[in-house]
Amino acid sequence: MKLLKPYILAAALVAAASQIGLSVLNADFRISAGIIVLALILNWDQPLKPIRLGIISGLSVYALRLCIHALSYGSIQEVWLSYQFEILFYLFYGIIYQVLSRWLGSDHLNRLAIVLFISDLGANLIEIFSRILFSSSPYDAEITITLLFVALIRSLMIWIVLNGLRYYKILLLKEEHEVRYARLVWLTAQLKSEMYWMEKNMEEIEKVMTNAYTLFEDIKFDHRREGWGEKAVTIARDVHEIKKEYELAVRGIKELTADAVVVGGMSFKDICKILYDSMVREIREMACRIELEFESGESFYTVKHYFLMSILRNLMMNSIDAIEADTKEGKIKMVHDADQDQHYFIVTDTGPGIEPEDLDQIFTPGFSTKINYATGHINRGLGLSVVQNIVEKELCGTIEAESVKGKGTTFRITIPKAVLEASL
Repeated sequence: MKLLKPYILAAALVAAASQIGLSVLNADFRISAGIIVLALILNWDQPLKPIRLGIISGLSVYALRLCIHALSYGSIQEVWLSYQFEILFYLFYGIIYQVLSRWLGSDHLNRLAIVLFISDLGANLIEIFSRILFSSSPYDAEITITLLFVALIRSLMIWIVLNGLRYYKILLLKEEHEVRYARLVWLTAQLKSEMYWMEKNMEEIEKVMTNAYTLFEDIKFDHRREGWGEKAVTIARDVHEIKKEYELAVRGIKELTADAVVVGGMSFKDICKILYDSMVREIREMACRIELEFESGESFYTVKHYFLMSILRNLMMNSIDAIEADTKEGKIKMVHDADQDQHYFIVTDTGPGIEPEDLDQIFTPGFSTKINYATGHINRGLGLSVVQNIVEKELCGTIEAESVKGKGTTFRITIPKAVLEASL
């Protein structure tokens, strides 16, 4: 029922708009504004499936016309069959639109105008000739010219509205990007000051390492025994000072990167776009043949976008690394779904999989199966432990993993809507 809800709402809007129009050929055949609303809905941010929407819209228009006729004349006996041809119009509009948009593409507004025009004209011709064939309505050659003109006008109106909406969105995005850029410049300047302290502490860490190694050498060869205690205290004191400096730096970075300070929230649709583009670049740099597939589902707004981006990016990077180290060819799929209370995120890959004995340890800090035996380099294994910590501690969710050796790995994440969609 939840999947049908947006279709029912959209169909109700189409049905209401269909009452605005004029009759052509006879009182039963109407040219209405319903198709304008239908086309705008099909080109909204989260487009619905054209054929399904066409069928539901046709049924809604038919039902509404019957209700109005019954209220006006007290009976539907003389029109219940004739009005059914309108269902054909909306059905074939959806079919023609879906076929042409896949063939010609609908991203470019000029190509979309062609798709709209042909869909409108084609569906109207099918309806009118069906009426002539099955209900013995008279044919007038001027009707075809009228339908051609109407299809042109309606398509032009839709094109103008969509162009206006697109330019309006561009203006809003430009203003938003200017604000975000100013905040980013400010954030970068603040982060650089924190980096200064971290770089300074690297020198202190080198000193501690030198002192610790010197103490080790003295203990190993039993040299300068009287200075062991003083060196140990010095090392402990220096480590404590470094820890305090890093605590201040980390606290400062946390304050700077707090969601409310940096950019507010973000829609999940935008998160997916950023994530997809980022992963495509990673795959291209690795020269792998990895297919990406995103099923983002219904979008939502979240101020936890940094956390969500970190989780999904980390899981996908693990998948890319696994495939790159194996066959360099595979597929990664991200699926998002939701119910009344929870958001669900599933990341699946067709990589080499994980050994059964390793699966229980993959979220353990420091654990890694990625060792380069040629160079001795080992992945730190912090990725999945960080993901688990963010999911469970920051977002109050759960994460599970399942894997089949040689076939791939799947991560399933559940996060409460109340947490992920919480306002600032």
